[in-house]
Amino acid sequence: MLMDGEKPGNEQVSLRERKKRLTYQAVSEAAIAMFLERGFDKVSVAEVAAAADISKPTLFRYFPAKEDLVLHRFADHEDEAARVVAARADTESPLDALRRNFLDGLERGDPVTGLCDVPQVLAYQRLLYGTPSLVARLYAYQSRSEAALARALGDRVRDRLAAGQIIAVLRILALENWRRIDAGESADEVYADAVESAELAFVQLRTGLGEQR
Repeated sequence: MLMDGEKPGNEQVSLRERKKRLTYQAVSEAAIAMFLERGFDKVSVAEVAAAADISKPTLFRYFPAKEDLVLHRFADHEDEAARVVAARADTESPLDALRRNFLDGLERGDPVTGLCDVPQVLAYQRLLYGTPSLVARLYAYQSRSEAALARALGDRVRDRLAAGQIIAVLRILALENWRRIDAGESADEVYADAVESAELAFVQLRTGLGEQR
């Protein structure tokens, strides 16, 4: 039963959360635009804060490190593998669910799979993979993805081993797709090989890891 004032309070919290997310998005997009124009290392955090009309301390409350301004786009994908595993049908194994999700992503041209030739996405990925500090920070995001997946699998030693291998495979598949597109091929040209590589990868995972239940 709701107490007097509980519903308005919940709505207020929800509004604050939406405002916070909009601020995250606006600051991140402003920063990325500046980084793309001038280069990551040539834009200061103070300049980003000024462009977003917030103070530097406020910016750091939203983004603990400068690199997070770029990698904010990955935030929604940190626990994607874990969510896929948790939401799978009882008759579907974790590997089958992850395989299905990755193949669906390839078909949609999801940037996370690397199979996306939209110019704005390519520019962002060139910024990301061409900046050593961003690549290093990306590994921290992937470590959190690995930990979340391990928990979804059961968080035993075997689950942590499996999660590490699965997240590494997804990263390698996406990077290979991006490298080919960055070299000049279209997403359509790469698609068939990307599917074949994904199928091979999941066969190898299944053969090496066995079925995780």
